[in-house]
Amino acid sequence: MKKSLATFAGIALITLSGQAFSSEANEIGKKIYERAFGRGCGTCHDIASNPQLPALIKAGTLDRAKFEQVLREGKGGMPKALDEIMKNAAVKKAGLTEELAVDDLYEYLKNK
Repeated sequence: MKKSLATFAGIALITLSGQAFSSEANEIGKKIYERAFGRGCGTCHDIASNPQLPALIKAGTLDRAKFEQVLREGKGGMPKALDEIMKNAAVKKAGLTEELAVDDLYEYLKNK
């Protein structure tokens, strides 16, 4: 009985910590999206004529690797964005690496 209770408590703790991490990552992704370049990604990407990032990600036409490539290199009218993302206060406060910051932004867009 004690062993199964301890197992259950451990699973619950892991689940809750995963949810807390997911929530924190989503919040950081949101802050990046709203504040990158000082005006936010949505300034361009929430306009109908520009790529709608959440729709592209949800449809599977913009995978994580391609998303990061565009952030690193830019594309068309999209400037290189990774340096700006790394300047974000939420990213700095959390001590994220470039890869984790991109993960948080990608996950936020996937769930937006």
